[in-house]
Amino acid sequence: MNRVVVAGGAGFLGSHLCDRLVERGDTVVCLDDLSTGSRENVAHLLGHDRFNLVVTDVSEKVEFEDGLRVDAVCNLASPASPPDYLARPLATLAVGSEGTRRLLELARAHDARFIMASTSEVYGDPEVHPQVESYRGNVDPTGPRSVYDEAKRFAESLTMAMHRTHGLNVGIARIFNTYGPRLSPGDGRVVSNFIVQALRGEPLTVYGDGSQTRSLCFVDDEIEGLVALLDSTLTGPVNIGSPDERSVEDLAHLVLEATGSGSDIAFGPLPIDDPTRRCPDITLARTELGWEPKTGLRDGLARTIEYFAEKVTGP
Repeated sequence: MNRVVVAGGAGFLGSHLCDRLVERGDTVVCLDDLSTGSRENVAHLLGHDRFNLVVTDVSEKVEFEDGLRVDAVCNLASPASPPDYLARPLATLAVGSEGTRRLLELARAHDARFIMASTSEVYGDPEVHPQVESYRGNVDPTGPRSVYDEAKRFAESLTMAMHRTHGLNVGIARIFNTYGPRLSPGDGRVVSNFIVQALRGEPLTVYGDGSQTRSLCFVDDEIEGLVALLDSTLTGPVNIGSPDERSVEDLAHLVLEATGSGSDIAFGPLPIDDPTRRCPDITLARTELGWEPKTGLRDGLARTIEYFAEKVTGP
């Protein structure tokens, strides 16, 4: 049994990670300012004797009162969907820099393992495909998406500096597109957008010509990958995502089929710096962590649609 601090633990991925850790017997301290996370995501854990929610902005303060040991720190604290980080650019940069530094110092004070939840966005609009961890990326440092992309790139650099300077035990996960229950209906990610629009009978908004690709990993698989990294000694960075690459237009048709919706597809202008291709090479995760995703896209979509059906149309 370990004691794990999960920053951003009330968010989409963070709340699922808290579930998994509590389920296996760990004690979890969830730090979240609830700006993009939700108390609803962890409501079922409130009152559990091995779970504690601390509402705090880790960019400003990382502390909690009990003073007990910490075995691991998982940093998932950041806005993650484009509408959220574009609406909160300075906060996104702050949590990637100062928030990461404070969490690293917490891990250092307890000689704890530190997991940095980075992103496939560090690769930008990639010129190498599929993306391997050694690829240095193609990111516009002054574009609108840079507040997220560069915050994560800096967080990786800071994590490695602490590792090299102080010998901190760290692991860096580059998370690719993940979907599943607890995505927010209005968070602007492709799966949630399509499902909500289909359930409401609205046209599915496809940006550009729909030929851009995404590789979608169901949340349960993503969490198993993060836990495998947490339990290992691998430093990384390591890609944690699905290599099942689909075009956005193909995904729209899959959602229409799975929901039985009669919605049309509407094409709109491609956002600035929107990546044209996204697919991880997961050789490292397979060989070093023994991990690969198991949930097929159709099965994952069905489980996600079931969740959204209640959110969008009511019980």
